[in-house]
Amino acid sequence: MSDKTRADSSAPHQGWTVRHTDAEEFAQAARVFGQSLLFPEDVDSLLERMRPLHDELGYERALIAVDEAEGEVIGTTNHFPFEMTMPSGRVPVAGVTGVGVWPTHRRRGVLSSLMRRQLADIHAAGVRYAALWASEGSIYERFGYGNACTELDTTLTRPYGALRAEAPRDPDLRVVLREPERVRTDLERVHEAVCEVQVGQFRRTKPWWDRALYDGPVRRGDKAPLMAAVVGGPDGPLGYALYRVKARWEEDGAQGEAHVQEITATTPAAWAALFEHLFSRDLVAKVYFPFLPVDCPLHHLLPDRGRAVAKHSTSLWVRLVDLAGALSERPYAAPFEGVVAVTDRYAPWNAGRWRIKADTDGARVELTDADPDLSLDVSHLGAAHLGQTTLTSFRRAGLITEHTPGAVARLDTALHRIDAPFCGVIF
Repeated sequence: MSDKTRADSSAPHQGWTVRHTDAEEFAQAARVFGQSLLFPEDVDSLLERMRPLHDELGYERALIAVDEAEGEVIGTTNHFPFEMTMPSGRVPVAGVTGVGVWPTHRRRGVLSSLMRRQLADIHAAGVRYAALWASEGSIYERFGYGNACTELDTTLTRPYGALRAEAPRDPDLRVVLREPERVRTDLERVHEAVCEVQVGQFRRTKPWWDRALYDGPVRRGDKAPLMAAVVGGPDGPLGYALYRVKARWEEDGAQGEAHVQEITATTPAAWAALFEHLFSRDLVAKVYFPFLPVDCPLHHLLPDRGRAVAKHSTSLWVRLVDLAGALSERPYAAPFEGVVAVTDRYAPWNAGRWRIKADTDGARVELTDADPDLSLDVSHLGAAHLGQTTLTSFRRAGLITEHTPGAVARLDTALHRIDAPFCGVIF
């Protein structure tokens, strides 16, 4: 019997079948997650936007749940094969996406069956991590995902965009403004350099750059076409900002807006040059940055950082699919030795008591019968894996049990990173 007609044997029979799908059936899957995620497009428009990426990356990882009585798709999930920068370096990561259940079939276990099957598939492929952006965090936490990264949504209003006098400025740097395709090679070069070292970023292949630069009506809305500001010098490009402007006029004059889709740089002076370009645009009174790293230089470059209205938003959720493998290959900021009791409802191969002996080069992680120093859920380890979220915060909330005083603090110290993780792309 083919995989396309084989039921998910890991879940009880409840009137639906979980199986892989293909390009032909993808329209039915798109209909489900488009409706469940409240997408404004009809199915044809949604497919027009999504097909190019999926045609390049394949459909074989997409899963659907099919109602056996009606023969209709009632649930869907998918994942992209990423090479993402994790604390251990660039490694394969399953970028989970396209998750949805038809509104009349919620709360019946459809999503649980899909998630269980997907995790088993990812594990069987030897991939140690899964990651996603959550429309509702409470959904994915129960499937073992932890919120490992927050990002800043920031707005700055004129005249508060003037950078402080001692901001790094390099007279050899030049900013050019071009249509993105004209400078695409420069964009790719900068992003590759940043992605190499910034935890949470994934390597952009051609289809991902096509998607990033897509400028169709749904993406553009009521704004002007996407433009690219590239800053560079004698050694080539050092940073870029992708943004759209929007004209607005009030009784007191121009109140235009700049909406920054993406901004990054490899040197302090390049960051400063990009910010000064954006803040000096004629007729622009407000600049929006929906995605900035928590440690972005912007707030330090402003004379009054309080003028930048910033709010934290949850972004990347991380799931340790192979707990022992993920913890073994990760470097640690300080030595740690202890026994951690882990629960994992949807990936039972992770559950148990694990003795961790870690140092700066990695860790030895083995099952043991010894008494635990702390007890937690796999989602807590996923949340802490990128080094931004602390286990101490979960302990204070009563969600982690510490059996040996100081064990949580010692593990937090070992997991900590001085640089903030950042993804910046909703997939």
